[in-house]
Amino acid sequence: MGIVQIVAVIIILLLLVKPLGTYLYNVFSNEPNRTDRIFGGIERGIYKLGGLKKREGMSWKRYAISFLSTNIVLVAFGYLILRVQGGLPLNPNGIGEMEQTLTFNTVISFMTNTNLQHYSGETGLSYFSQMAVITMMMFTSAASGFSVAVAFVRGITGRKTLGNFFEDFVKAHTRVFIPLALLVTLLLVAQQVPQTLKPTLEVATLEGQTQQIAIGPVASLESIKHLGTNGGGFFGANSAHPFENPSPLTNVIEILSMWMLPAALPYMYGLFAKNKRQGWGIFTAMMVLFLLLLSLNFYAESKGNPAINAMGIDASQGSMEGKEVRFGIPQSSLFTTVTTAATTGSVNNMHDTQTPLGGITPLALMMLNNVFGGKGVGLINMLMYAILAVFLCGLMVGRTPEFLGRKIEAREMKLIAIAILIHPLIILAPTAASFLTDLGQGAISNAGYHGLTQVLYEYASSAANNGSGFEGLADNSTFWNMMTGLVMLLGRYVSMIAMLAVAGSLLRKQPVPETIGTFRTDNGLFTGILIGTVLIIGALTFLPVIVLGPIAEHLTLR
Repeated sequence: MGIVQIVAVIIILLLLVKPLGTYLYNVFSNEPNRTDRIFGGIERGIYKLGGLKKREGMSWKRYAISFLSTNIVLVAFGYLILRVQGGLPLNPNGIGEMEQTLTFNTVISFMTNTNLQHYSGETGLSYFSQMAVITMMMFTSAASGFSVAVAFVRGITGRKTLGNFFEDFVKAHTRVFIPLALLVTLLLVAQQVPQTLKPTLEVATLEGQTQQIAIGPVASLESIKHLGTNGGGFFGANSAHPFENPSPLTNVIEILSMWMLPAALPYMYGLFAKNKRQGWGIFTAMMVLFLLLLSLNFYAESKGNPAINAMGIDASQGSMEGKEVRFGIPQSSLFTTVTTAATTGSVNNMHDTQTPLGGITPLALMMLNNVFGGKGVGLINMLMYAILAVFLCGLMVGRTPEFLGRKIEAREMKLIAIAILIHPLIILAPTAASFLTDLGQGAISNAGYHGLTQVLYEYASSAANNGSGFEGLADNSTFWNMMTGLVMLLGRYVSMIAMLAVAGSLLRKQPVPETIGTFRTDNGLFTGILIGTVLIIGALTFLPVIVLGPIAEHLTLR
């Protein structure tokens, strides 16, 4: 029955890919279409208000500067609000200002689409901060990433220009995230997810004591939290909290919300490339990797913890430690795999309590960072590996590699090397540094292999802009706030800017006519090569530390 639940959700996703991918193409192709009638008037008003009378195409440098400057302004705004939230309205519970390093970590986290939380939402933020900073950044960070992904696709598919960042940014809001968020919010409210500005409830318990129950504008945050692959929860328990995720139905709604847009982007890419097989090839590579890692997690969690099984305790339900009974192993495993594949970071079970082998799945997905990915990041990274695969195949036969009719040369490969190497560097180096300092070691609650995995997971989550955690770290300290904040910045912007430069470089090149010797990138052979390239590079960079962490821990339990 559990496998049937998983298969049903995957089938629903597959049915959504084509219509949603087509819609995204219509939105960002900048060609006249029927959506202009609905949203055109609103957008023209926004462009006029923002002084965007002429929305000419941008070079990659100008696009990157526009992207960065917009993010900087939003970070400054968010930092100010959190530092003075105690004196602002919509604060019925009297929550004070946030500490400086925690504020730095929080605004960086949400602007980079990471949503790593070193605070508990119901006690750390006012309603105004939840809406004006957290929810606002969930929209704007997702729209920023989406815009960069679309610009990258335009560049490598030979469009005349990368587009205009501000136009893409506005369209991502008006035509994608706001309409979908409104729809999902209404669905969640219908399923009893709170949406209110009333203060914390005070109720009498059966023992005659009083209990404080936090509520607030939860549904509106939940919708964009998943649609924008953000992941930051209104409550500290995130989507394991019954107010955020009360039933198996809301669980499926949240899974599809964070999965459907990243899954539709490869199909959109195929339409931009005027070759749908290109898009389906990328999608297939992502889905194969996804299913492999989902199978590992589901198998490991279903078998239970070997140490507990050895005690003779019934393991028929699997390893239920840290999981909600209303979801069970199937929906917990699917949620875990989707939230780390889509770099969302939302959790409906505690990843720290998963079996060592089950914990490899979220770790591996964040380390690969290209299996669907967040808003556009997964597509950019998978296409980066596709270009690398073409380059390697070209070297094997002594032919100048080509991708979508453009030669791949030294400049592109240097930029791709930067994007590929920065990811393991900002995971492994800080992990090692944290064990070498007293400030880092003081937060580690578990000695041995599991402690290594906790630290590794924290930095992998930060670098992949995921935001989930093993939650065994005492991470709300100056050291961890600053370290993870810097990792989040580097993980977000270095690779995105490098790949924008690749797109700009390819856009300037003259297309090369296809010949009988051209290596095709729209067939099953190339999909297999792409999967192999991802796995080989992932294993070379991360397998040693995986062996030292979860695999070593698993062997000690047997």
